[in-house]
Amino acid sequence: MSLPQLSLSLQFARFEGADEHRAALPRHKVARWIRHALDADAEITVRIVDAEEGQALNRDYRKKDYATNVLTFDYATEPVVMADLVLCAPVIAREATELGKPLAEHYAHLLVHGTLHAQGWDHETSEADAEEMEARENAILLALGLNPAYG
Repeated sequence: MSLPQLSLSLQFARFEGADEHRAALPRHKVARWIRHALDADAEITVRIVDAEEGQALNRDYRKKDYATNVLTFDYATEPVVMADLVLCAPVIAREATELGKPLAEHYAHLLVHGTLHAQGWDHETSEADAEEMEARENAILLALGLNPAYG
């Protein structure tokens, strides 16, 4: 089975503690996690941000005034998937600690989650859609050798 092609831009904002997040996200792993979640070739930018930038983006684009773990800005699904995934480092670090998961593994889950959103998957439209998306995420994480369980 051949995985879809991916043109990846991986960006890190400047913030305190960024080195820990950079270490958890080597480019080859980020590309692998995303490619496993793709159903088509893609051009994706992944940006790791601090809480201030994450909150501003969530407030300005989703009208929710708090920093969230991942934001997906999807622009096209055909002929290639085009999207930006913005991940908020402090939120992800806190969640990983609360869940007892390694930081890199939590990033993997959220990159898969965001990539599915970029392709039209949505867990906020109905309970059935949420269950379907979670099942897809879990299958991808298991295929990557990661534990999809939370808590």
